[in-house]
Amino acid sequence: MPDYCFFQKDKQIIVLERTDVNNASQLLEQGFEKQFEEVSAMNEESALTRFADIRKNNQIDRSNFLAGAGTMPLIGVLRAAATALFQKK
Repeated sequence: MPDYCFFQKDKQIIVLERTDVNNASQLLEQGFEKQFEEVSAMNEESALTRFADIRKNNQIDRSNFLAGAGTMPLIGVLRAAATALFQKK
């Protein structure tokens, strides 16, 4: 299976085989940015689908992290309040 890399400019994403150096340099000259992700796939369509899945999972992970980061201070405050109430009695 060939390895594919991705280039993005605004919302446009282009898939290239990793060995296609000529087209990659042309895309960079046109203002595309090479993305960090690289995948192995049967064809370009499968590679693009996998890339979308990776991005979706990263967004879900980021959302879950932010949700946890927001609730942890609240849990700490509630725990401190409960501790203070029980220590007074």
